[in-house]
Amino acid sequence: MSRLAKNPIIINDGVKVSMNDNILNVEGKLGKSATTIPKQIKLNIENNSIILNSDDKALLGTLYANIKNEIHGNSVGFEKKLELVGTGYKANLNGKVLVLSLGFSHDINFKIPENISIKVEKSTNLSISGPSKQLVGQVAAEIKSYRKPEPYKGKGVRYEGEKIYRKEGKKK
Repeated sequence: MSRLAKNPIIINDGVKVSMNDNILNVEGKLGKSATTIPKQIKLNIENNSIILNSDDKALLGTLYANIKNEIHGNSVGFEKKLELVGTGYKANLNGKVLVLSLGFSHDINFKIPENISIKVEKSTNLSISGPSKQLVGQVAAEIKSYRKPEPYKGKGVRYEGEKIYRKEGKKK
């Protein structure tokens, strides 16, 4: 069991948490979300905190992390930044479509999911933000998968601050 799950989850200001049947509803300024609570877990909401109890320790730790991420996401949000490194690599926003030029013979049109916002800072830096940690990470990984950083010149899409292991090229 996660030792963290023994502690109560503190509910941030501006976030409303309610329990209907086995569904935990979290509503904040950035949106709302719902989590299904398994029957073997007992959940108590009292004094701006959530207390979890169960015999299934593995499930308890996972659920603790998911609820904590929902509360943080609906109040503050999550953000990932990507860098496009390479000659001619750039990104543009066309409404709810991100257009990526990554050195292919064609541009890549990426449809932005609901609840996710993408900002293009310069033309080589992207900022992906939203209330769901899982969805923000998934969108960032999908964009990165179009052109992963290669080890010889370091060209490709990478997370901000990510170190790329560089290899030495052939020698004559």
